[in-house]
Amino acid sequence: MDDFYFMNEAIKLAKIAYDLDEVPVGCVIVKDNNIISSSYNRKEIDGIATSHAEILAINDACKKLRTWHLDNCTLYTTIEPCMMCTGAIIQSRIGRVVYGAGNDSFGYLSKINNNKIVVSDGILKDECLILLSNFFKDKRRN
Repeated sequence: MDDFYFMNEAIKLAKIAYDLDEVPVGCVIVKDNNIISSSYNRKEIDGIATSHAEILAINDACKKLRTWHLDNCTLYTTIEPCMMCTGAIIQSRIGRVVYGAGNDSFGYLSKINNNKIVVSDGILKDECLILLSNFFKDKRRN
């Protein structure tokens, strides 16, 4: 399995969020080539500002692994993590982050200089952008 496989899994979750009228962001956390945690945005459903896909997936991974040290994990997300999610990534010591689309408005990971996190971006970027673009087009129509 490779980055494209795991990003496709994150995209599947983003599509669930889309269908639930959430901003379509999906996230999976991988350790030893296995998905150990996954989530999608749930801000509207939960009524909680911090219910971002990345935060929820990190929390679940920590519970499953019984540690907050996720340094041997890779986080895959469909969009560049925001400031809050970037902070959680740093705090959980995730070693690698892979994201699909950049986020000029809210993305933060590309703005920091943290040589402890390996970052790969642009994986299935077009698919991620189309999903986000369609979601916001639908929102403007309604």
